[in-house]
Amino acid sequence: MVQMRFALPSRAEMAQHARLKIDTGVQVYFCDPQSPWQRGTNENTNGLLRQYFPKGTDLSTHNAEQIAAVAIALNSRPRKALDWKTPAEALDRLLLSAEKHRVATIA
Repeated sequence: MVQMRFALPSRAEMAQHARLKIDTGVQVYFCDPQSPWQRGTNENTNGLLRQYFPKGTDLSTHNAEQIAAVAIALNSRPRKALDWKTPAEALDRLLLSAEKHRVATIA
């Protein structure tokens, strides 16, 4: 069984975390303020993004195709945290697993 965990910042945009947990079965954890070590994958991804967009970069100077190319490059890069799978492979595997275990419901 594939387990996905997300560490999320304590922000207003995560007000729907309970719905996310119910809808996806994903455990939701909130990091403590000023504790970047609790967000390892997030901090690593930020570092990878800095290779393309240095800190302070105005993203509005980049078009959608350029940003999409960076997303493809990062999603095609294997990650140790994903047992050397790419994020796209890990997501595909998770979605296929969820589809196999889906239970029919009556509305």
